[in-house]
Amino acid sequence: MTLLGIAQIAIFFTLVLAVTKPAGVFMYRVFEGKRTFLHPILRPLERLIYWLGGVREDVEQTWVRYTASLISLSTFCFLFPYALQRLQGLFPFNPQHFSTGQAAQGATAMTPDLAFNTAVSFMTNTNWQSYVPETTVTYFVQMAALAVQNFVSAAVGIAVAVALIRGFARHTTKTIGNFWVDVTRGTVYILLPISIAAALFFVWQGSIQNFKPYDTVQTLEGSSQTIGQGPLASQLAIKMLGTNGGGYFNANSAHPYENPTPLSNELQMVLIFVLGAGLTYMFGKMVRDTRQGWALFGAMSVMFLAGAFICYWAEQRGNPTVTKLGVESAYNTAQPGGNMEGKELRFGNAMTALFATVTTDASCGAVIGMHDSFTPIGGLVPLFNIQTDEVIFGGVGAGLYSMLIYAIVAVFIGGLMVGRTPEYVGKKIEQKEVKMAIIAILATSMCILAFTAAGSVAQFAKDGYWNPPGPAAANTNNGGPHGFSEILYTYSSGAGNNGSAFAGINANTPWYNLTLGLDMLIARFLFIIPALAIAGSLAAKKLIPVTSGTLPTHGSLFVVLLIGTVIIVGALTYFPALSLGPIVEHFQMLSGKVF
Repeated sequence: MTLLGIAQIAIFFTLVLAVTKPAGVFMYRVFEGKRTFLHPILRPLERLIYWLGGVREDVEQTWVRYTASLISLSTFCFLFPYALQRLQGLFPFNPQHFSTGQAAQGATAMTPDLAFNTAVSFMTNTNWQSYVPETTVTYFVQMAALAVQNFVSAAVGIAVAVALIRGFARHTTKTIGNFWVDVTRGTVYILLPISIAAALFFVWQGSIQNFKPYDTVQTLEGSSQTIGQGPLASQLAIKMLGTNGGGYFNANSAHPYENPTPLSNELQMVLIFVLGAGLTYMFGKMVRDTRQGWALFGAMSVMFLAGAFICYWAEQRGNPTVTKLGVESAYNTAQPGGNMEGKELRFGNAMTALFATVTTDASCGAVIGMHDSFTPIGGLVPLFNIQTDEVIFGGVGAGLYSMLIYAIVAVFIGGLMVGRTPEYVGKKIEQKEVKMAIIAILATSMCILAFTAAGSVAQFAKDGYWNPPGPAAANTNNGGPHGFSEILYTYSSGAGNNGSAFAGINANTPWYNLTLGLDMLIARFLFIIPALAIAGSLAAKKLIPVTSGTLPTHGSLFVVLLIGTVIIVGALTYFPALSLGPIVEHFQMLSGKVF
């Protein structure tokens, strides 16, 4: 590792730390219904939305009605983008003349299974893309379906986090807020203003925002190249802020239009973390003890920094089988200059490793390097980040409510140690809360491991249809443990609502499109529903006073306990699978065998 690389990571973390409190205070005021500096401009828009939707902002909901509202909105957010994709040839803003059932020359057909996968993906905030965007979807679909879902799915995640916080903050009440109000406020006051400002910034830096047909240019070698155009900057801003991650171009944030400069690269990473970090402080404000929020922030920060430096170390060290020029000794010299395969050469090894860590800590999925080209340990970091339910700052809302689920498990373990009923921020954690927390955690691991096992052995040919004896693993770009890692990463990314890939897998087949869609659906809603059930249960409880036997949950001891819970649960659950993938690949690399 170099001093410059370490400084780049430190500067990024300092920026995140600096924006955490202001973002948290602002979101606290928004969701508590207090006046902000944006109210004179945006309050009329908020009222108009309530009037059009028939929403009474003064009427709150129980957790059951809150969940029902969430599911009804999610259902519409699946059906509407699915219909737009299947009918995209009928709508305007289609200069490339992409059709529905039959693909244009050089383009991908938006088949029923692909449209299903994409609609589920953007509805669940995953943004997994089994297609090449610039050769598949029209400008209209990019705007009306995909960009809109980036806002809605992010707002839903924030709403769930806010509802769970209210469960801890309130007492002896049956309500946890109004879902429609929370989604509206999150969109109008938080996501929309920041996205507009960020989009203008990206245009200033060099991103495009137009409706032009694609350009065909002559390269210096004399061949022709088609360069995509379209309304990119507006989707780029929300894909980062909303931790969605779906690229406007197939190269995602490695494309010069999506990420023109080092300054735009830095802002994109800050946007990924800003709301997740701010929600920790908002949690402390709402439970009237900001130390509780800083404890969560501290646990997330330790795991983030550990992952960033491990990934950077592994990639900077490189592959020891690649020796210096003229050195014939077998495998004892690290790769000169580090492992630069699949890296963003404009930004270097440190920033590429940092970006990979940030995007998988949060459920973003945007990339500037191909994780498939990372060293085994370097690739293990983003993979394990996703498998922790992305509690390390995480997706907007999802990171906080996932971490609070783990906090419930942690205080339960702590309660067993001291022989008392576990307590957290003034609420007793009893049987129902622990059961719901375990169901949420098991739902994710079940999806990842079950679908990975099926994808590794199921007899499917490369076209995805039943045609023994070709295994689904034939769709991977590599064999051995690396090929297994590609499948494991795919289903981990889907269940974790991340959306990034090892990029060595051909996922646009009926098998992967359908199983990945189920993977995303099950993991998303079997995590959210238990979280809301916990919120309803906690809100109905009385506050209990702190006693000498209460485990403090705002100090370093609890931070260590919380980190240990996340890592141990992840290690016990996924260690056998990781051993078959990146871990064994690492030792084989050291002995000179690569895949």
